[in-house]
Amino acid sequence: MKLKFLLSFMLGLFCVNAFADNTPRVSIFSTTVDWSAVTGLGLHQFSGEVKGRDKNFVKNGLVLYYLDSFPCYGEADSVRVWLSPNGKMSGHLRLVCVHKPETISFAWRNADEDALDSRTTGIITCPVDGNRNFTIDISKCEHGKNWTEYK
Repeated sequence: MKLKFLLSFMLGLFCVNAFADNTPRVSIFSTTVDWSAVTGLGLHQFSGEVKGRDKNFVKNGLVLYYLDSFPCYGEADSVRVWLSPNGKMSGHLRLVCVHKPETISFAWRNADEDALDSRTTGIITCPVDGNRNFTIDISKCEHGKNWTEYK
């Protein structure tokens, strides 16, 4: 009985391997955890608020997803915010940084506040005003490429 089970198991593994997709897999892991050790700088928490009215850009609402980049990475539950057409923010933006960022980047898309998450449109880079509690004026953000423009 044990031999029959073992042979069935091995045959199953062979079949799975034979029909497996041979596309190389990408392993996603964070290197940001080591920034403090690599730089010798301590980590500090920063809180951000997005404000401003840019009706041509915000339209019916603007979903922003913080994109990790040195000197900061976003806390997992605090990297998505929604900006209303009248300039009010919903959500939290909390970052862990080795020093205050001068600019930060977001992936963005236009959507209502309760819309389900889906693909974003492109990237914007925004100047940061303030210190531990910083503000981002959406009208001062620089629009980067849309994802369809990358090759």
